[in-house]
Formats: sequence, structure tokens, C-alpha cells
Amino acid sequence: MRVSLRLALGFASLMLGLAQTGYAQMNEAAYVITYIEVTPAATEQTSDLLVAHAEASRRDDGNSLFQVLQRIGRPNHFALIETWEDADAQAAHADATHTKAFRAGLEPLLYSPYDERRHSQVQVAHSRAADDAIYGLTHVDVIPTGLDAGVAFLATLTGASRQDAGNLRFDVLAQDSRRNHMTLVESWENADTQAAHSDTAHAQEFRASMLPLSGSLYDERLYKAL
Repeated sequence: MRVSLRLALGFASLMLGLAQTGYAQMNEAAYVITYIEVTPAATEQTSDLLVAHAEASRRDDGNSLFQVLQRIGRPNHFALIETWEDADAQAAHADATHTKAFRAGLEPLLYSPYDERRHSQVQVAHSRAADDAIYGLTHVDVIPTGLDAGVAFLATLTGASRQDAGNLRFDVLAQDSRRNHMTLVESWENADTQAAHSDTAHAQEFRASMLPLSGSLYDERLYKAL
């Protein structure tokens, strides 16, 4: 398959970003992915809390994106996707009165700890919106000795997937605390286009190639927006 110069440069950028082992710089965008699991009986109450928290958080200085997602098939599982202009803006949000009130209200509803993971940019492209969008969050844990190979496989997957029909977003973020732990952030126009992507040769080849390099199970979760 012929790869354009632009796509090849994108691959190189991704590989360079993943290979960096330092933390995000203060003037770079800050990303947060949070997984929230509550008791089934608390699903509706949690949904209301999260929607209200998102509305308040979008008004915070420096916020670029604050999405609330509900897991498909597990409605008591939620996720937050946050983008901030820099780490200072994210820290100010975390310390805000409304954030503390939200966390206090959520705490008695949880059945597992509030799982907040701070990330920095590896490769992020402009994303689009759709009413029936399907969102995917996938935790990719690459063993340290397989990081270079894993980076190459991720680069190929990212470039190819962004060209799939119905793709709205396909980004790679790396956890600040463990750079070999990454999150694939995807969105698709609808369930059909997401399913079609999963059936592509490049998606299946990626899964097969990553298996020997994985430090944990390939954890792909699909969501809808609230």
C-alpha cells in the first residue's frame, strides 16, 4: 500500500511523541481520561451528577473539551474525556468548588475507585461531532522492551483508521505517569461505521501484532455520549 509523504510524516510524529519519556510540559494541552463505575441502582443519579458537572466544567477557564460518556452494555459505567489548555488550567479545575462538590456527591455511589488518568498529547487531530456517534476508549499497555515496535504498530493503525469511512476522531494519548500506557480515543459517526472499522484488515493486523507486546489485556470499551 502506498503511503503519502504527509501520512509518513504523521507516523514519524507519533513515534517521536510516544518515545518521549518525560512528563507533559506546562504549556502543552492537558488531557484527562476518567473511568467511573457505580452501583447499578445509582446509574440514573450518577448520570444526572455527571451532566451537571460537565456543564459547570465547560465554563471553567481553559477548558477545550469536557465529554460525558456512558458505556454501551454496562450503563453503570461512565467515562469523562477532558481537554485543557495546559496543566495549570486542569489543576485549577480540579481545585474548583464545583469539582469538589461533585466528587463528594459521587463518592457514596461508587463501587470501584474513581479512576482518573492524566495524559499528554502524542498525536491529536481535529475531531468532528455526530448525533449518533459511538466513542471508543482503549487502554494499550506495551511492555517496556516492546515499546518501539508497539509505537510503530500504533502509528500505522492511527494513520489508516483516520481514513476509514465514518471516522470522527482517532487519537493516541500517553499517561503522564507511565508513558508505555496509552489510550486510544476514537469516535465514529454511528455503530455501523465503528463495526466496519473493527472488521478492517489494519485493525485486525494491529490486534494480532500487539498481542506479544501487551502487558495486560487489550481493553476496548464502547460508549455513547450523554
